[in-house]
Amino acid sequence: MYRQLNMNPKGRRTDDCVIRALAKSFGTDWITMYDQIAMEGRRKYDIMQANHVWTGWLMRNGYRMHTLPNTCPECYTVRQFCRDHPRGKYILGTGTHVIAVEDGDWFDTFDSGDLIPIYYFRRI
Repeated sequence: MYRQLNMNPKGRRTDDCVIRALAKSFGTDWITMYDQIAMEGRRKYDIMQANHVWTGWLMRNGYRMHTLPNTCPECYTVRQFCRDHPRGKYILGTGTHVIAVEDGDWFDTFDSGDLIPIYYFRRI
């Protein structure tokens, strides 16, 4: 089920989906997560939104990446993923958007249930 959540301290709907999703999953605040991912970007000499920056940080912090089939017209949506994964915390990536999933619910600033994830992370 979709759960509306915007962890941005100013309530902005910006391109901060990585920070929002990771903060939700790690149970921390937006600013703390922003600082951690920004430092990872600095360490890698790249912007923090670059996939290899935040995914590298996730993997260094005990998460493993898994890929999903993304063939259409039978595309596997965020909604279906949540239905198939009723327990646990996950980070879903669509290639252009990142979503926090917890116990079968997805948390986002908009209902992203029809988006098609192509990979996900789960704590090892």
